[in-house]
Amino acid sequence: MRPRVVILDYGSGNLRSAERAVQRAGADVTVTGDPHAALEADGLLVPGVGAFAACMKGLRSVGGDRVIGKRLAGGRPVLGICVGMQILFEHGVEHGVRTEGCGEWPGTVERLSAPIVPHMGWNTLDIAEGSRLFAGVDPGERFYFVHSYGVLNWELTATDPHIAAPLVTWSRHGAPFVAAVENGPLWATQFHPEKSGDAGARLLANWVGTL
Repeated sequence: MRPRVVILDYGSGNLRSAERAVQRAGADVTVTGDPHAALEADGLLVPGVGAFAACMKGLRSVGGDRVIGKRLAGGRPVLGICVGMQILFEHGVEHGVRTEGCGEWPGTVERLSAPIVPHMGWNTLDIAEGSRLFAGVDPGERFYFVHSYGVLNWELTATDPHIAAPLVTWSRHGAPFVAAVENGPLWATQFHPEKSGDAGARLLANWVGTL
């Protein structure tokens, strides 16, 4: 049977393009803001575009922050994309305003340190060794980014030798920034896999294949 994926509709994100891409990756997809459906699905995809504060407001309006927390507490897969990745961190700072995020990872989303912002277009990655998300993806592949903010410093360190450390994939625009994270059931990408051609399709298929 095809796994059931909910794409969380909280007023932000490229919902239809993500829906089509995940369907092609082998899942049955529902786009909804219903927290019960989001909690019960085999996989939850959290999209996001625009401002960090606006996304958090929309996410909280449908109880999405609580759904993410409950799913992860039960080891149930979540995939965040673009600002849907950023809101997983502790804080976002935009125009001097600091907004609390979901706090699944320590760290702050801040303006990219680059001569030209936004970062818009295709870029290569420094893929983490042992990545399951990028399995079968050529190391030289390019992925599509559209963002002005990102995570410039990874702050979570492994303290328990029996717990696998998160796999962090990096990219660079002016300075390095976090491009993707794999942390148990919680995976996320700063780029848009649904807009990244065959490489993005392979990545989504890899995620769907874990559900």
